Amino acid sequence: MSDKEITQEEIDHDLAHENDDDEKVKKVSVTVDTKQKKVRPGIYVVSEFKRLVKVKADYELEDIIEGKLTPLADDAKITIKGGEVFVSHARQGGSS
Repeated sequence: MSDKEITQEEIDHDLAHENDDDEKVKKVSVTVDTKQKKVRPGIYVVSEFKRLVKVKADYELEDIIEGKLTPLADDAKITIKGGEVFVSHARQGGSS
């Protein structure tokens, strides 16, 4: 099975029907800020994934991989298979 890139239209559909039990659309569980979310498996642009799981656009999203926080750039792509754990937080200032 190849990973499918999730489109903006699919995200818009899922946001509009998030409380429906749509059995036609396969979804997997991920954890975002200790809350379970049901999302389609596939490849997401991080900024669109944040919109889907209701993380503020100006917040940073990090993936917890083997106990380590991995920052995700908004323009990066992530593959969701189910079971992933994310945390979000206000971006840290980086003035030098």
